[in-house]
Amino acid sequence: MLNQGAVNAASVDPNGASAGAAGARRVHIVPVILAGGSGTRLWPVSRENFPKQLIDVVGSDSLLQATARRLDGFPPGWSVDASPIVVCGEEHRFVIAEQLQENGVAARLIVEPARRDTAPALTLAASLACAEGGDAILIVMPADHAIADVPALQRALECAARHAQQGAIATLGVPPTRPDTGFGYIRIGAALTAGGHAIDGFVEKPAEEIAAQYVAAGTYWWNSGIFIVRASVWLDTLERLRPDMHTPCESAFAGGHKDGAVFRPLHEAFLGVPADSIDYAVMERLTEPASAPAAASAPGVVIPLEAGWSDLGSWDAVWAAMEKDPNGNAGRGRVAFEGAVSCYAHSEGRLVACVGTANVVVVETADAVLVVDRSHVQDVKGLVSRIKAQHAPEADVHRKVRRPWGFYDSIDHGERFQVKRIVVTPGARLSLQLHHHRAEHWVVVRGTALVTRGEEQFLLSENESTYIPLGTRHRLENPGKVPLEIIEIQSGTYLGEDDIVRFNDNYGRCP
Repeated sequence: MLNQGAVNAASVDPNGASAGAAGARRVHIVPVILAGGSGTRLWPVSRENFPKQLIDVVGSDSLLQATARRLDGFPPGWSVDASPIVVCGEEHRFVIAEQLQENGVAARLIVEPARRDTAPALTLAASLACAEGGDAILIVMPADHAIADVPALQRALECAARHAQQGAIATLGVPPTRPDTGFGYIRIGAALTAGGHAIDGFVEKPAEEIAAQYVAAGTYWWNSGIFIVRASVWLDTLERLRPDMHTPCESAFAGGHKDGAVFRPLHEAFLGVPADSIDYAVMERLTEPASAPAAASAPGVVIPLEAGWSDLGSWDAVWAAMEKDPNGNAGRGRVAFEGAVSCYAHSEGRLVACVGTANVVVVETADAVLVVDRSHVQDVKGLVSRIKAQHAPEADVHRKVRRPWGFYDSIDHGERFQVKRIVVTPGARLSLQLHHHRAEHWVVVRGTALVTRGEEQFLLSENESTYIPLGTRHRLENPGKVPLEIIEIQSGTYLGEDDIVRFNDNYGRCP
């Protein structure tokens, strides 16, 4: 734990000059991206194994990629780390690393053994930032939000960072443009000379009539979920307010290990961390009465954010964030509107046509179609819960499933067979594995395959095939410079993905 007195003694003034060191120095900022959400309200595009932060919902970049770009060109006088800390789960880490590498971002990944909400995620990030030799200001951003005006966001963040230099925990609040029951609200307090307001309180997602009163009052702002705080201030504040969370988080970090750019907390210790959000664990407690334990904690500050912010928490929010035709329709992919008004259509393959419709959302994927009235988009989350309860695969996975070596697409299946299209990126290879319940036929349709089958190893070119008997160790590799595509026909009594015994794997997936 860093000494808080030492942090305050070496604080930096708002112009970047050190009050405790000779000369001026630039203040170090570390972006922290929280990428562990599931985004079920954007089903069927967003699913458990490929959530909305990994999808290009409103632009050419995924939401994660757009988030990683948001501090590019930050105002001078600040030193922004080019290697953000990204907190995510094991199931998403390969896709996250791949997407960030596509944008030239060398991120540091913290892979959580289990989901514990945002407060433990930030605690791990703060511990890593302190352990790497500094008490940086952390700019903590969810990976699944949209920002239309990035310069306006950076101006708000710069103001918040000045407060964080002085030991405050700052957040960004969005002055509401309409009553909205999908957001939590921050009640703003006294105006501060350095900009922004003291935080007077937090309120939960309100009923519609209460939300209208909040907007009319002008003293309630939407809670953006973006936080700015010194790493040591967060750790010290959490230790005072939530020792039950701080202690196991500290143990999980201390017992963790690094594997290249990936940090893994100690699994057993992290499972003992209680799940809670940044708001509930800390922020709301900062506004408790002076007699409460929070009185000795860091002050809470809220800075206004007027930058076209959206949490994209529903298909209606996606519609609102997109450009529209003269009739208020917005679409993505192969869509057509005829006599439609205020509709949103999303196609991932087939043509989606809306004729004479009003205020509806239509979303098409390879294995599911959603049709919902825009006034009921919040009910999609309940629908997904029912699909999960039925153990239907559409709740968790797409027909096309990403893997660290490429992807596969389940083309067809029956009682005792399944057909997949498998694409392996150049230089990648699957694990050395066997199956207890199925045999496989492989037909190469593009590229060259290097096949390991038992003690054999051989090459297959286009239009060549091979057979992998049940119980035989095998591996598929792409030694070429173009993607390898094969058609795999599985046959057997059980065809689930858990019928894989791995002996060797480049991606750490062996037991």
